[in-house]
Amino acid sequence: MPSSLELVRVPLLQDNYAWLLHDPAAGETLAVDPGEAEPVLTAADARNWAIGQVWNTHKHGDHVGGNRAVKAATGCTITGPAGEAAQIPGIDRTASDGDVLALGNARAKVIAVPGHTDGQIAFHFADDAIVFTGDSLFIMGCGRLFEGTPEQMRRSLQALAALPGETRICCGHEYTLGNARFAAAAEPDNAAITARLAEVEALRAAGEATVPGTVAEELATNPFVRARDTDSFARLRAWKDRF
Repeated sequence: MPSSLELVRVPLLQDNYAWLLHDPAAGETLAVDPGEAEPVLTAADARNWAIGQVWNTHKHGDHVGGNRAVKAATGCTITGPAGEAAQIPGIDRTASDGDVLALGNARAKVIAVPGHTDGQIAFHFADDAIVFTGDSLFIMGCGRLFEGTPEQMRRSLQALAALPGETRICCGHEYTLGNARFAAAAEPDNAAITARLAEVEALRAAGEATVPGTVAEELATNPFVRARDTDSFARLRAWKDRF
């Protein structure tokens, strides 16, 4: 079933993405992880969309830095992870694993994805095949372990990788080229990775984004998703940290 929601990727800061999601039937708009306000507000205004909600995946400034300015401009309600509520500027309500959030007629399930931070969450719109992953699952990569353990992050990635293959992964950064180069080093005999690296190089050379990707693509080409156990994952993450 085609998605009824309109999705817009908003580049900001150095390599971040915020996201706008609009329910045309209800006339409601959501902003996810507005690291700065102006690009998000400009993108919404260009479409005559009124932002009614902000959802944050985690507490880092490049994902929440625009919260208060967006709220001042729109009067929106801000939702963030319960475990990091004290670090979410302007927060009005919290969300935890298993909660269901609403955007107009659409519903999103909250998935706990600790690892990058202890309290990070993702938002999965099952009917529209969209998941906002913040800095947990990236295209062909994953976030650094600033607070969590390899076991936590691997479990988080496995939860996201278990979503339907057509699910679009809307992550928080344009890191795919570096991730693809690492993936090619980690799995030099993986033809799918070799092909995808070439695609990513062409996109970036043309100034095009590589996000979103799909769960099916990650199952074939993301070495962190494909790691057979926690020890293998931990070795990959340590290698990527110095790659």
